[in-house]
Amino acid sequence: MLEGEVEVAAPEHFGTDVISVPEGQQLTLRLRLESVMEGVLVTGTVHATATGACVRCLEPVDLPIDVPFQELFAYADRAAHHHEVEDGDEEDVHELDGDLADLEPVLRDAVVPALPFQPVCREDCPGLCSECGALLANDPAHHHEVIDPRWSALADLAGDATESDEKRN
Repeated sequence: MLEGEVEVAAPEHFGTDVISVPEGQQLTLRLRLESVMEGVLVTGTVHATATGACVRCLEPVDLPIDVPFQELFAYADRAAHHHEVEDGDEEDVHELDGDLADLEPVLRDAVVPALPFQPVCREDCPGLCSECGALLANDPAHHHEVIDPRWSALADLAGDATESDEKRN
């Protein structure tokens, strides 16, 4: 059994369109490698910071990630046996390449589902004004007078009445 901590650069497209770990950012992996009958059992956690934009106000969001993962990497002869026995479901068997285990797909499968579907800068983020796009967090009392279009003709008449009263004076 081996235990250790490794820092690696994040691969490209490590997340979603809304939030992801930027390419090249350091991923800290705490790993435990155990030799078992079938191969090597890799257990660990990945630590990183995902960046994106708040879906309500478009402000930048930095989200710390701490995701556990575990995967068995089969020895080449054991993986060949699994391929013969199973009905072509080859995606479930990860194979060692000599002494190397490719952790990228395992990390991607662990991290991407753990990212929020709609990240927000804070839980009570009010977002943007739907009329003018103003940031509502800066001005909580911000609002626009919206007249129901069904009453707009009456508003025009009220405006005309005010103008005619001014003309009479």
